[in-house]
Amino acid sequence: MTDITDFQDIPTTTLADLLGHAQVMDLGIRALWNPMPRLVGPAFTVRCPPGDNLMLHAAIYRAEPDSVIVVESGDVENALAGGNVCAVAQGRGVAGFVVDGVIRDLGEVRADGFPVFGRGVVPIPGVKKAVLPLNERVRCGGVAVDAGDVVVADEDGVVVVPGARQAEVLAGALARLDQEAGESLDEWEAAHRARVEELLRAGGFEG
Repeated sequence: MTDITDFQDIPTTTLADLLGHAQVMDLGIRALWNPMPRLVGPAFTVRCPPGDNLMLHAAIYRAEPDSVIVVESGDVENALAGGNVCAVAQGRGVAGFVVDGVIRDLGEVRADGFPVFGRGVVPIPGVKKAVLPLNERVRCGGVAVDAGDVVVADEDGVVVVPGARQAEVLAGALARLDQEAGESLDEWEAAHRARVEELLRAGGFEG
C-alpha cells in the first residue's frame, strides 16, 4: 500500500508532467507567504458558499492529523479563516490549507509557520450560516478533489493525485526522477538540442 509520505520529495513539476492540466490547480492558488514549506497530505474536503466560512471552521475539529484541508469557495471578498483558526488547525495536527478563496491575519499565520495556499488576503471575515456535508467532491483551483486524494503543494503550484492512482503515479514519478538523476546536464542538453532541431526541421524552419 502506498504511503502518502512517499510523495514528500516528489516535485510538483514531476507530478504535473505525469498527470497533466486536469490535476494542476490554476496559478491563482499560490503560497500566501514565503518561503513556504512543501505541503503533502490526504485531502479533507470542504465546500463553503461565497461569504460563508462555517464548514471550514467545523472541519478543523474533524480533519485527521496530517491531512490537508481543501476548500471550495470561489469568494475573494470574505476571509475563510484567520490567525486563530489556522493556529487551532495547526495545533490539532492539520498539515495545511489549500483554499479557493482568501484568508486574513497573514502575519500571524506566517509567524506560526502554517502552510496556506490560496488566492490572497483580505481583512473582512465571512459569516457562519451554511451547513453542508464534509468530505464530498469539491472543485478547488479548477481541479476536482475527492477526500483522500494526495495534495502536493510547493513553490511551483498545487497538484492533486487521485486516490485510485497513487501507486501508479508514485512509481512513474520515482522512475522519472531516477532517470533524471543519472543524466548529466551535458547529456540532457545534447538530447534536448537534437529534439528541438528535429522539430524545427519538421516545421520547415530554416536558419
